[in-house]
Amino acid sequence: MKAEKVVEKGLVLSALVAVVALVMISFFIISEGWPILAKVGISDFLFSSDWFPTKGRFGIMTMILGTFYVTAGALVLGVPLGVGTAIFLAEIAPKKVSFIIKSAVELLAGIPSTVYGFFGIVVMVPLIREYFGGTGFSILAGSIILAIMVLPTIINVAIDAIRAVPREYKEGSLALGATHWQTIIKVILPAASSGLAAAVVLGMGRAIGETMAVLMVIGNATSMPLSILDSTRTLTSNIALEMAYASGDHLESLFTTGIVLFIIIMVLNLIANYAVRRAVKG
Repeated sequence: MKAEKVVEKGLVLSALVAVVALVMISFFIISEGWPILAKVGISDFLFSSDWFPTKGRFGIMTMILGTFYVTAGALVLGVPLGVGTAIFLAEIAPKKVSFIIKSAVELLAGIPSTVYGFFGIVVMVPLIREYFGGTGFSILAGSIILAIMVLPTIINVAIDAIRAVPREYKEGSLALGATHWQTIIKVILPAASSGLAAAVVLGMGRAIGETMAVLMVIGNATSMPLSILDSTRTLTSNIALEMAYASGDHLESLFTTGIVLFIIIMVLNLIANYAVRRAVKG
């Protein structure tokens, strides 16, 4: 009993450390970024596309749109591939094949983001430049690299969601004369929809928070992008690029950019947790 109490208190302490760390980080970011937000105004900061820190103009609309463009492109490419792979591994592939492919997918999660960035510079950027035009450093390049990077998250969560569907659902559908494919499409996927939604949202959060790989392939232009072949800049890459030399209002504006990014990811996590709870209850 005494040992159990020690373990219990240790677990409670670990949980408290995590909560305190989150509160301290939140307080630090908000306290550093709020002054410039109060000075410039929320509307000018969020909805202006003029990012000229040396002239006192701090509009991050271009970076917000760049973040969502690259993330949306990554999801358009990654979600069908990820969910399709999850269906194959969970429902169709033999156990040995499933084990091998799943191990390879998990290996993708362990590759450093800079390696993905180098792959993008050496392979994807020249291909886009040759076959689509432009410089190659573009939203399309960032979307392709991010799509590859979010695959492990989407595939693993989607597999868990599909395998969590009660076996009776599948057996009942097959007993009524449905084919295996009809059962997957009309029974298993609808039953696992909340878990699949959580996979997509978590993949989106992973894509939005990525910095280095995206920074290396999107060109980092602060102008408003007009097509997927244009260069852009994301919120994370803006912070990474300018934090080293920023000072004064410029530095505070980067912290405020962090606040915006923090809120976006927090909202996505809340949506994912809600979807997971629905999947568990359902």
